[in-house]
Order: sequence, then structure tokens, then C-alpha cells
Amino acid sequence: MATYTHGHHESVLRSHNNRTIANSAEYLRPFLTPESTLLDVGAGPGTITVEFAEQVAHVTATEIGEAELALAQRAAADRGLTNLDFAVEDAHALSFADDAFDIVHAHQVLQHVADPVQALREMRRVAKPGGVVAARDADYAGFIWFPVIPALDEWLALYHAAARANGGEPDAGRRLLSWARAAGFEDVTATVSTWCYATEEERAWWGGMWADRILESALARQAVDTGLATRADLKRMSTGWRQWADAEDGWYLVPHGEIIARA
Repeated sequence: MATYTHGHHESVLRSHNNRTIANSAEYLRPFLTPESTLLDVGAGPGTITVEFAEQVAHVTATEIGEAELALAQRAAADRGLTNLDFAVEDAHALSFADDAFDIVHAHQVLQHVADPVQALREMRRVAKPGGVVAARDADYAGFIWFPVIPALDEWLALYHAAARANGGEPDAGRRLLSWARAAGFEDVTATVSTWCYATEEERAWWGGMWADRILESALARQAVDTGLATRADLKRMSTGWRQWADAEDGWYLVPHGEIIARA
């Protein structure tokens, strides 16, 4: 497993806790049935996971450590759900038996693993014949914003450098189809969906979140510790995010690649 670039600072969870089936896994909704068993690889804070559990028979949620897994466990407990279990797992070597799940899902995971093709092989192995393997990842090089703010260009370059130094691929969205083919899938449907932030409220949330994140998250610590940026650089980027958030005509697009692959 590569090093997780974002970490779990409040500013990161502020974003992750906003994720739902509707905004992050709508492409998978047609395959969710009351009889399905689902493996959620890299469940994060569990906001998507618990919505899956409300629509399928059983969900198994995984994370890279007990502390990370506790976030999804708490989300399930808060909703009073009992049709879930939880496991600490390495996506490259899942402990589950072959042909174990109807659906295997990973949201914003493959961009962070050391070998996404091997992770997809494992997801394929544990999916039942005819089952679905689904993955969705952002593509940072495809981020588009207005107005033009040089500090945000600096931020994007820094994020690319930090993510790749950690062994990840920040432009994973465009590579999902290629990775799935390399993992042995023959029946793959590739799609795209986006997040767009253009209202005053959306700009305040997205821009404010990143303004805090670039100063306080694991990304910030890594950037300073490895010499990728100084604290002054990070403060300039944070100010740039707030400048964008305050722009009355501010607009931001986040593209995501998606795949539905048949096992």
C-alpha cells in the first residue's frame, strides 16, 4: 500500500463525509439489489458504505488500519445498521475467498495504492462470476477552475508531486479502463461524472475546505518535511483558495473516471 496522501485531519473528513451514493456512486446504483452482498474496499468514513447497507443484503467494509476502520464502524452504529462487518485489509492481497461477493466497490482508492492493477485483480478474484467490480477515482490534471489564480496552479503542482512521491497516481480517473484491462477484465464499461462548485455556498465549502487542508492536513506536513514547499508557500496557496471562494463568478470542476467491470 502506498502512503495515504490526505491523512484524516478534520479538513479532509469534512470533504469525505459529504460523499453519498448520489454524488459519488450513482453509476453503481442500478446494480444494487436487496439480495446483493457487497465488499467496500477502502470505506473511509463510511458515508457511502452505510447507504449501500441500506440497499443491499450485506456489506463488508475494509480499511488499512483499525483507526481508519473505526470511522466507518461509527457511521454504521449511528444509523443502527447490523448488516455490516469490518476488516483491516491490504487491497493488494485481500483475505477473502474467491467468488465471495456480488459487488466489489472502491471509491477514490486506486489513486492511492502502490499497484492499482494488482488491486483490481484482487477485486476481480473475490467477485462472483458475473458479478460487478466498480471503481471511481478523481483525475487531478482534469481539474478546471475560474477565475485564474496562480496559487491554485501551485497547489495542483504540489499535490501531483506529493501524491506521486507517496507511490500514488493522482490522475487515476483516466487510467481506470486501462488498469482494468491489464487486470484481466474483458467486459468493462467506462464512464465519467463530475462535481461542480459554482454557488456561493458551494464555493465557501470547497474553497474553505482546501484552504484549511493545505495548511493542516498530512499533505501539508509532508510538503514541508520533504522540502516540496515552505509554510509560506502553503499560506499563499491557502490564500489563493480563499480568493477563489470569494469570487462571485467562481467555478470549479472535478472530473471522475468510473468503471463497471464484469468478473
